[in-house]
Amino acid sequence: MAVDWKKYGFIKASKYRTRIVESLVTTPKTPTQIANEINLFKTHTSTVLKELVAEKIVECLTPDLRRGKMYWLTREGKLLATEMQSNISKKG
Repeated sequence: MAVDWKKYGFIKASKYRTRIVESLVTTPKTPTQIANEINLFKTHTSTVLKELVAEKIVECLTPDLRRGKMYWLTREGKLLATEMQSNISKKG
C-alpha cells in the first residue's frame, strides 16, 4: 500500500492531528487517555478524532459504547504514522 500524500498532508497541517496520530501508534486509547497524554482538552481531542475517523486514518473499536470508546489507527493510519516517524528520523 502506497502512502496517500493527501492524507499525510491533512495530518501534518494540524499539530493536534499529528499529536493524536503519534499517540495512537502503540496501543488503542480512549479520548481521555489521549487528551491527558498530549495535554489537550478532551472536547478538542474528540473533535479531532472525528476528523481522523472521517478520513479513515483512525477507527473507533467500540462504536456502540457511549463512554469509554477506544480508538486506534487503521491500516492506512499506521502506514501514515510510520512515514511520519521515518521523516522525523531523516531530519535528525
